Amino acid sequence: MPDESILLSMKHITKSFPGVKALDDVNFDVKPAEIHALVGENGAGKSTLVKVLSGVYPHGTYEGDILFEGKNCTFANINQSERAGIVIIHQELALSPYLSIAENMFIGDERAKFNIINWDRTREDAMKYMHRVGLNENPNLPVNRLGVGKQQMVEIAKALAKHAKLLILDEPTSALNEKDSEHLLEILRELRDKSNISSILISHKLNEVAAVADSITILRDGKTIETLKVERDAGGKASISEERIIKGMVGREITEMYPKRDNPIGDVLFEIKDWTVYNPDNPERKKLDEVSINVRAGEVVGLAGLVGAGRTELAMSVFGSAYGEGIQGETWIAGEEVDISTIPKAIARGVAYVPEDRKEHGLVLIQSVKENITVAKLQKLARMAVINEHEENIVAEDFCKRLNTKTPTILQTTGHLSGGNQQKVVLSKWLFSDPRVLILDEPTRGIDVGAKHEIYLIINSLAAQGMACILISSEMPEIIGMSDRIYVMSEGKITAELPGETATQEEIMRNILNN
Repeated sequence: MPDESILLSMKHITKSFPGVKALDDVNFDVKPAEIHALVGENGAGKSTLVKVLSGVYPHGTYEGDILFEGKNCTFANINQSERAGIVIIHQELALSPYLSIAENMFIGDERAKFNIINWDRTREDAMKYMHRVGLNENPNLPVNRLGVGKQQMVEIAKALAKHAKLLILDEPTSALNEKDSEHLLEILRELRDKSNISSILISHKLNEVAAVADSITILRDGKTIETLKVERDAGGKASISEERIIKGMVGREITEMYPKRDNPIGDVLFEIKDWTVYNPDNPERKKLDEVSINVRAGEVVGLAGLVGAGRTELAMSVFGSAYGEGIQGETWIAGEEVDISTIPKAIARGVAYVPEDRKEHGLVLIQSVKENITVAKLQKLARMAVINEHEENIVAEDFCKRLNTKTPTILQTTGHLSGGNQQKVVLSKWLFSDPRVLILDEPTRGIDVGAKHEIYLIINSLAAQGMACILISSEMPEIIGMSDRIYVMSEGKITAELPGETATQEEIMRNILNN
């Protein structure tokens, strides 16, 4: 008889690619009505495991057994796993932006008879599943009119419409603000408690894992390290700490997640005065209103605020007017007013910008690591418009070594690297441009805790070299832990300037909300 206490059992799963064993005898069980977190550093094997489970890697391409509801599964493709009740929601949302919510929900599963779609039934069914996730929108609304948080709700409603018994969520809150993240986690709890739907949650946000998971399985180097059972006290506090999870993930304790800096801080190196920017989609509306900030040599200055506060718009508008209309204000470097109104001018003056979306704006994913590292300032390697490839190889090798970028070769396609190593390539690209001012926009988004720690060490080393660093992050502990000073932004204005050493999350939120 099947064991009714186990919904999913993956036994002795081994998956190899040429030259590497991605999964090595992995065992993984999920119970009915359970939220089971799957954590590990980038490259630990999490994505490979769920691709095996969902049929992306079909039966026969891996060793081991998958039992779901007591039945042996030999999925040949993702359609078969979905029919069994296993539905995966990817980090990159699979929605068609110009189709309506209802149309997106039933693509491939149309409410039709004799090849004629029944639109009334389509809308009715859409509203039924939307209601289950708390999405109170018109089902005829195009998906591109929704924020990212509500688009994530559409994906979950779409999964429920497929009669999901097990949801797999890959970094579901990576692009969400704190409020939307809390709402999504609450939906997972409700699906567990009211509908007996289990979830596999893959996330680098360990505070969320601790807050919602019933069990936590840790993968490291393609192997199952341990599965932790989470108990909760009367107040809901988890028995497993973030530090305990980190130790399992990286094989050691990271005693100081935010490493201390003791380098001297010099004079003001970079200054923005009375910076005003108008919305390019609505030129009468100000996106930034007389913003003034300064950064000293060797200093890390944080920009805190909610999504939409104007932090990214500030960074992009300063860096070569990459965003905005009617830009007004002054930029100063080392006491001299400078013109950085185009990206080439900004680079020439020593300003670099590591963007929020590294895949869209930071890298050319189909090019090699070497080509991405040198692209921002190829003239350093050119003689008579001819690139010195030998020197380019030396530069790329040197940066990979300095930033501990894990890649088989500098000729590796960048899109094949893990998120943390891609971010190191972006940093290498801008460090090669010899910056004096480095703007980092969500530099640790979507990367694991070990890679985060390495990025923090890199930031500290750059500050120690006298660089002026601006750090934008939606994770308040990161802003507080890494910043010498913090500017708080709300609705396009600076609402407070706080010392990083004594700032608290409560104080930051108070200055955000009391604007």
